[in-house]
Amino acid sequence: MQSRWNDENAARYVETALAAGQSEALGLRIYTSRITGGDPDLVLHGGGNTSVKVTSSDGEALMHIKGSGWDLDTIEAPGLPAVRLKPLLETRNGPKLSDPEMVALLRSTLIDADAPNPSVEALLHAFLPFAFVDHTHATAILALADQPDMRDTVRGIYGERLAYVPYVMPGFDLSIVADRIYREHPGCEGLWLENHGLFSFADDARASYELMIEFVTMAEQELARKGVELTGPQPSDGPEDMALRVRLETALVCDGSPFAKGVFLDYRSTAALRDHAGKADVEEIGLRGTVTPDHVIRIKPWPMIIEADADADAIDAALATYARRYRAYFARNATRTSEPKQMLDVYPRVVLVRNEGVYALGASAKAAMIGGDLCEQATRAINAAEAYGRFTPIGEADLFDMEYWTLEQAKLQVASK
Repeated sequence: MQSRWNDENAARYVETALAAGQSEALGLRIYTSRITGGDPDLVLHGGGNTSVKVTSSDGEALMHIKGSGWDLDTIEAPGLPAVRLKPLLETRNGPKLSDPEMVALLRSTLIDADAPNPSVEALLHAFLPFAFVDHTHATAILALADQPDMRDTVRGIYGERLAYVPYVMPGFDLSIVADRIYREHPGCEGLWLENHGLFSFADDARASYELMIEFVTMAEQELARKGVELTGPQPSDGPEDMALRVRLETALVCDGSPFAKGVFLDYRSTAALRDHAGKADVEEIGLRGTVTPDHVIRIKPWPMIIEADADADAIDAALATYARRYRAYFARNATRTSEPKQMLDVYPRVVLVRNEGVYALGASAKAAMIGGDLCEQATRAINAAEAYGRFTPIGEADLFDMEYWTLEQAKLQVASK
């Protein structure tokens, strides 16, 4: 992976920030956020987050943190709202916060009361004692992070430079655990989050960004060492069966469906997708879960799988099977939660066509396109993970907790508006 840092471009972002009465640090934070978000093998569609700590004109410690609803590749100053740092640091040794309590705290510390909600990982950004903090879901990292028992391998790749954080649900609990692990490894330059992604940090914008690039490159080199070629983003080049599309649309646009008013289908057929769709055990692999916890919010826990020549009856049967499986998944997991859950719809968001490609489904063209992008990246990560060892994402219980997490559902509601 190559650094996209350019001194002239960085200087222009600083000039723009200063002209707007903002800090040089915020200008650099916007710049490195954008070049990070501009690489689909680092983050996609709201994934990842960035922050920078600054001091206000009256001497107060503040932190600009990515706001909910913003994408890094197009982020501007309003997408990095400022929060007061002191109240966040005080939670480190305070009582456990529930999700609503954490959100309320974050909103109470906003300098601009009308700003978007700070990232749910804001506390972790606050706890790390560096000016710049970067977090991504890089494809190469996911191929390795979604492997079983990787602690020793990660240590072998990175030595003491990265501290290993076992999977913890994002939010308050992850912030506390990751902070503790960082303090146990005070010389580390980043955090490896099992089944999740990577953090890098430094007191310099370029240093933090280029640490991320270096660490992702080292993951790519580890894959290559095992003979695994991680392909880059690929354009769709396979033909689509338009008659199959019509049959899918007809089956999906029905009473009780989230697509009752219309469905948008984004079809992708790339070399990586065809490789995946042609695996004899593709259904079993799909049922293991998603490459990152966040993906379940957009594309459900697993895809629906059909044959390339599926007729209307076969599609209806596949939808019925999917619905039964989803209801059973909900029933197994909803009873163990501390708060009542209302089941979401039982329709897929991804339809995999054996040997051919995938359809991402959405109630809008944008939602379908986002799903398609996520599927394209996820498939490349899964292919690499299977070639390296075994694709092993978070288990069903954790996946359910993420899909039905109050905070993540709130993010989707904001996006839909």
